[in-house]
Amino acid sequence: MAMSGGVDSSVAAALLVEAGHDVTGVTLRLWGGSSDSGCCAATDVDDARRVAQQLGIAHHVFNLTEAFDAAVVQPYVEAHRQGRTPNPCIECNRHLKFDLLVDRIRRLGFDRLATGHHAKVGRRSNPDRAVLLRGADPLKDQSYVLSMLPQAVLSCLELPVGHLHKAEVRELAAQLGLRSAHKPDSQDVCFITSTAGREGFLAERIELHPGSVVDTATGLVLGQVPAVELVTLGQRKGIGAGPDGERRYVTHVELSTKTVHVGPLAAAQSRILELDPTSLTTTGVPLPFGQAVIVQVSAHGAPLEAVLIGGDAPRLELAAPERLVAPGQTVALYDRGDPEVVLGSGMVR
Repeated sequence: MAMSGGVDSSVAAALLVEAGHDVTGVTLRLWGGSSDSGCCAATDVDDARRVAQQLGIAHHVFNLTEAFDAAVVQPYVEAHRQGRTPNPCIECNRHLKFDLLVDRIRRLGFDRLATGHHAKVGRRSNPDRAVLLRGADPLKDQSYVLSMLPQAVLSCLELPVGHLHKAEVRELAAQLGLRSAHKPDSQDVCFITSTAGREGFLAERIELHPGSVVDTATGLVLGQVPAVELVTLGQRKGIGAGPDGERRYVTHVELSTKTVHVGPLAAAQSRILELDPTSLTTTGVPLPFGQAVIVQVSAHGAPLEAVLIGGDAPRLELAAPERLVAPGQTVALYDRGDPEVVLGSGMVR
């Protein structure tokens, strides 16, 4: 049982113990630096250990800080250097929690891995194939951040709280007297502190360059941004309005000239999302090229209708124009006929 010290994994562990399973708790030590807002604070290890003691199960800590730095932190920094907008939590799930950890539990002789994610693993038409499903609580559904999981992981994965709403999880934790019952959810990237923020973190690792904000329609310089490496496509925060008084959105970031091009909302929308072909993953069902799908471009973004078109440069054609999605972001694909079912994911190129 992967135990973060939070209420979801604590209740998940309790449910597995109650069901009669032989459970061992494991906490991953991932980020070795300071953390005050994410899921890897030093106190989280103590919280997980104490919950394991309450439940009467063994608890271990796996130190994966070097692997986390290589697979998550350094690519995050490099992506910003190149003007992309990475999703480090998805990469952590991909490379650490559901790659290295699954490999380790198999080598140690465990049968299954469980986590506290709000999603479900089920069966549909093929009883021999596991599929990832949306969690019962639409406000806490985490199927998006698990959309890259392959069949090999899903086939050994347990998600004990996926059928519960968050309020029910907290109620169970309180009934069981778990110390994590009222612990707030982690909200931010674990290695970005609330004091330094993303800019402070990156400024220690790469050179950040101020840039000019240029209105695409008129060519007028509307202002400055402190760092072009921190600007993302479709962004409106900090951009302001154009000469006509209308809000402006980022349409293009030109790193070579340190220029941020902006325009009205219509100019910052598109119906096409081009995907990196090497990033396409499937949860077990072949990706339905040429068929209609449902896509989600952020953890709690609105479901959008689209068609996945294959080829050398696979792309998604949306049913209607949507605000630009930045390169480096993940798009989760769901079954149009059964929108609870995750088909897979891809990364925007």
